[in-house]
Parts: sequence; C-alpha cells; structure tokens
Amino acid sequence: MRFILFLIIIASFSALPARHANAQQDDRRQIESLMAAQTSAWNRGDIDGFMQTYWRSDSLLFIGKNGVTYGWQATLDRYKKTYPDSTAMGKLDFKLLEFKPLGRDVYFVVGKWHLQRSIGDLQGHFSLTLRRIHGAWKIIADHSS
Repeated sequence: MRFILFLIIIASFSALPARHANAQQDDRRQIESLMAAQTSAWNRGDIDGFMQTYWRSDSLLFIGKNGVTYGWQATLDRYKKTYPDSTAMGKLDFKLLEFKPLGRDVYFVVGKWHLQRSIGDLQGHFSLTLRRIHGAWKIIADHSS
C-alpha cells in the first residue's frame, strides 16, 4: 500500500512541469491575442478600443519619449493628442520578441512597434508589464520608445 501511495505522489509531481508549461503557453496565446486586438483597433482608427487592453486605473503607468504619464484617462488623452487622426495614426504592426513570466499572473513582454504612415514612418521598441485582472490580461505598465 505504501508503495502504491509513493507511486501516486511521484506521478503527481512529474505532471507539474507539463501543467506549468501548458499554462504558460495559454498565457502567451492570450497575451498575443490581446496584442492582436490592440493592433486591430489601432488600424481601424479606434483609440478607445486600443485602450481597452490597458488597466483602467489611475495606477496605469505609461513611459514615452516625453516622460511618464500616470493613469488610464491621461494615457488615453495623450494618445488622442499625439495621434489626432488616421493620417497620424497610420498602420500599426507589432513584433513580439520576449515573454517573461514574473509570477503566476504577471508577464513582462518586449517587442518592436512600427507605424507605416504617409507622413513618415515611426518605429521603436516597447516593454510591457501585464497582469491578469479578474481573469483578463491587462497592460499595467508600458514603456515605449
């Protein structure tokens, strides 16, 4: 009986890495989907839809070339001021380069962004901190340059 119990315990521990890897793959797919939704909204000219991927909180942190912006509303206002129309917005493309789990419900993501625009292309890199909040991934910090 002890031997059978021992085998059951060993079998349950050997399954942990596989479950962990599957969970990380699911997280990555969900984050990739979030980024695709963000791209789609941007390319429709929908900054409000683009902002749905961000944490709707005064604690949201956005760092860009002009410094730090605190809060969801201030970040939305900043985007609307910087990109007032579809010509300024252009067409967005992301390349996701790194996914680093920082905890069960927190990821650090690094990538490249590119805006194809008739008035001149823009591009740079970004790092995002995402947290699962009420079952959905949200960007809680964005550093784009």
